[in-house]
Amino acid sequence: MGHVLSDSIITLLNEWKIKTVIVKKKSELLDEWYQSGEDEAGPLYSCTKSVLSALIGIAIDRGELTSLDQKMAHILNCRSIVGDVGENITIKDLLTMTPGFDWPDFDKPYKELRASQDPITFALQQPIIHEPGQSFTYNSGGSHLLSAILTKVTGMSALEYGKRHLFEPMQFQFARWSERNGISEGGTGLSLYGQDLAKIGSLYIQDGVWEGKQLLSRDWTRESTRLHHRGLLNYEPPIYGGYGYHWWCSPAEHNDYADCYFAFGHGGQYLLMIPSLEIVIVIRKQITKRNDAIYARKLIFEHLVPSIVAQ
Repeated sequence: MGHVLSDSIITLLNEWKIKTVIVKKKSELLDEWYQSGEDEAGPLYSCTKSVLSALIGIAIDRGELTSLDQKMAHILNCRSIVGDVGENITIKDLLTMTPGFDWPDFDKPYKELRASQDPITFALQQPIIHEPGQSFTYNSGGSHLLSAILTKVTGMSALEYGKRHLFEPMQFQFARWSERNGISEGGTGLSLYGQDLAKIGSLYIQDGVWEGKQLLSRDWTRESTRLHHRGLLNYEPPIYGGYGYHWWCSPAEHNDYADCYFAFGHGGQYLLMIPSLEIVIVIRKQITKRNDAIYARKLIFEHLVPSIVAQ
């Protein structure tokens, strides 16, 4: 298979303020382009959430978490804060962004969460206005609670746990993850090289196998990336999708091409996988306006995927 990035596509990359494009088939590099001339470490923004999902999966595989039905209040010993309704919130509810907290659209409380002295207590103190497991609300506070749960059951921050069980086995060049009070920030804060982010895509496309080793169970890679809630499938422009376990899901009828799932970060950062084509795509984009993320999506479905299929 030849190059995916034609001269006309590269012209668009500059127009659309794209900084990185990496395209792989399984673990084989098909093409890459960097605005600066080389791959660099940089923030993943909310793509961090999907890496955290992988670490939760490893903790399930290893038995450090026994079930997605485990109750958050039991692990974090927070029943006195969340009350009777909150006692029913499960790990699965947090993963699918359906814990029921009052968390206004597009993560509006995120800045307050980040500024608070104790982000865990801040997240737990938000009113519960929906029955857990029902209503989708995009909530980085819930992601931070997942990071706290991971640390509680493993004794390690998400960064330490990730290094031991994922980043070092896959020979990542570098990983930095912001933290507060020993808890890695759950919703954002991880910085990686683009090529290392793409490795996570290859791991999922290969059902959790990396260089002959099963780092993540096949069951987890499949269950965590399937549609569990309609999420933001109806959002316009269609830069999001439905939701799995901290992965976005876009069925073929949503993107006019193929069933896929993806990690998505502020402004148009993507780690996207198309299982039917065994394709992994990483896009990094300069932060402009929220809905400018549509340019990263147009690049994927109107240019990169047709170029791959044509070959």
